[in-house]
Amino acid sequence: MPDVLDASPYDALLLLSFGGPEGPDDVVPFLENVTRGRGIPKERLKEVGQHYFLFGGVSPINDQNRALLDALRGDFADHGLDLPVYWGNRNWAPYLTDTLREMVRDGRRRILVLATSAYASYSGCRQYRENLADALATLEQEGLELPKIDKLRHYFNHPGFIEPMVDGVVRSLADLPEDVRDGAHIAFCTHSIPTSAADTSGPVEEHGDGGAYVRQHLDVAQVIADAVRERTGVDRPWQLVYQSRSGAPHIPWLEPDICDHLEERHAAGVPAVVMAPIGFVSDHMEVIYDLDTEATAKAGELGLPVRRSATVGADPRFAAAVRELIVERAVAERGQDVTPCALGALGASHDLCPVGCCPARAPRPAAAGADSPYA
Repeated sequence: MPDVLDASPYDALLLLSFGGPEGPDDVVPFLENVTRGRGIPKERLKEVGQHYFLFGGVSPINDQNRALLDALRGDFADHGLDLPVYWGNRNWAPYLTDTLREMVRDGRRRILVLATSAYASYSGCRQYRENLADALATLEQEGLELPKIDKLRHYFNHPGFIEPMVDGVVRSLADLPEDVRDGAHIAFCTHSIPTSAADTSGPVEEHGDGGAYVRQHLDVAQVIADAVRERTGVDRPWQLVYQSRSGAPHIPWLEPDICDHLEERHAAGVPAVVMAPIGFVSDHMEVIYDLDTEATAKAGELGLPVRRSATVGADPRFAAAVRELIVERAVAERGQDVTPCALGALGASHDLCPVGCCPARAPRPAAAGADSPYA
């Protein structure tokens, strides 16, 4: 990286996230936003919303994004990176379209996007790009000058994303009772998606069984497991498992489910399990309900000691990683040589999503990619 941090040609960073309700009255409208176009009755949404009502109708994701914003702004200021940071969500305030409108009115013309999803998949990448295209289309209809938008590459294997998770697993192992600690297994957890979506994740040349989504998670899990072995002196068995399945039961999704995995490990005589949510940037609802509540309750029924390691959240190393990714992309955009930073066997991900990457079932315009209608 250069000694002087120069983000040009970019003049702003947009933190793009999922969004979540911030009170009981927000839950059903939020879920209506998430499921728009699927024809799901309001009564069914109220049933789904029980997860949120258990926590006062508040998703932790918005406060976690506010903490990340503070961490990014502080890191940028400390390191002399002059780049304003904005925040917009797909499904709740602050809404993406409103934030982009604000950025345009502030004179921002070259925008980098950091999505709070580290891996390749339709729901974790292309859907965000489709949302960007929808927002740009709205601004175009309003007669506003459209900015050029690029998306930061997938950061699943950046050291600043992986190293905090290594620390989290080591701390969780140390928190287990001493008599089960060395025999503990690690369950690396991520969001389940339909197998058809997994198989077509990533660029076309990476499509196949599990696609880039599964390969990227397996690579991260291996890097963390190797680092934990070096730190603790114990080589622990591990497995990639899934959580937060939704949708029709007849559609195949990635398995095994974390609760099924805990039952199987217990039946096999494993004395303890650390659940490591490597697929999530922060401790949002899928983590605090599906792991801290549901999976932990299942482990309690089994009498199986479990611990859940921390997500990256607003860790200073992650904020530093974002800064490095910004400078890396800016250097490349200026036509200069740069060596991307990545751990594991897969190397750094692409800067520009190619045509056919993580396709949708019904094609829709998507910004910030090779097939963008907004070049």
